[in-house]
Amino acid sequence: MRIKNKTELIDRMKKVLESIKKDDRYQESSRELEHYLSGYEDCELSELREWVSDSLHDADGAYPMHPDVVALIVDIYQDRVDDKDENAMCNLGALYYTGRAGEQNYEKAAFYYDMADKVGNRVATENIGYIYYYGRTGKKDYEKAFRYFTKAALSGSTRSLYKIGDFYRNGYYVEKDQREAFRIYRECTKRMKEFEDLEVAPDVYMRMGDCLYDGIGAKKDLIGALRFMGMAEALFYRRLKEGDFYQKANLEHVLEMEEAIRKKIQEEELPDLSWAGYCE
Repeated sequence: MRIKNKTELIDRMKKVLESIKKDDRYQESSRELEHYLSGYEDCELSELREWVSDSLHDADGAYPMHPDVVALIVDIYQDRVDDKDENAMCNLGALYYTGRAGEQNYEKAAFYYDMADKVGNRVATENIGYIYYYGRTGKKDYEKAFRYFTKAALSGSTRSLYKIGDFYRNGYYVEKDQREAFRIYRECTKRMKEFEDLEVAPDVYMRMGDCLYDGIGAKKDLIGALRFMGMAEALFYRRLKEGDFYQKANLEHVLEMEEAIRKKIQEEELPDLSWAGYCE
């Protein structure tokens, strides 16, 4: 056990807080540590470990983690992994997947995701799907990716469900079926009512916009395509602001599509209103 008792954990937290307060980039992390240091007396070590590590994991997402924060939460996660904590396994995998902790290592990410998947963590299941889909640890394997996404989708993951739509849209592993892809994307839009689904909403809206623009599995609808792309744009900006750098390419695609859609609407759908006598 790396952190033996609550007294040792509190001491580590105080030292980290003192260090990161010297850097204005880590205000969220500082607030989280101050919060838990002000009210830790009545909580158990296991509770404090979980609260502190999970809150620091998501704090100041636009920046790489401070090295002292990394050292603290990696030790906590390792202790929690030793206690068979599936969320710690998944979160430790995420640190290696994104590289926010200073080391991007897909092999290590896959190791911890696999550990979490085997004890029922469906976020880890989904993330293994991404590793196989993009070939993060070697060649792409669409068959394995499809199986992991299906497993997570059956547990309620909207993100995994729209990825299954991508398989049908592109003909990866399964027979290409654009109508089925659109049906799946449309089903995903019906789930955009809960707060937690806002994280995946821009990905779904972007796909709906693509389909309606090109008539992929649906009738072309330029106004509808522009509406979905506009919703996606706003949410991609938010995710980038929070540090989700993977969304930069998606935002660029949405902006390019919006320009193309507006041009096509002007050329193909707007009537000639010159008869109205309007002049600038």
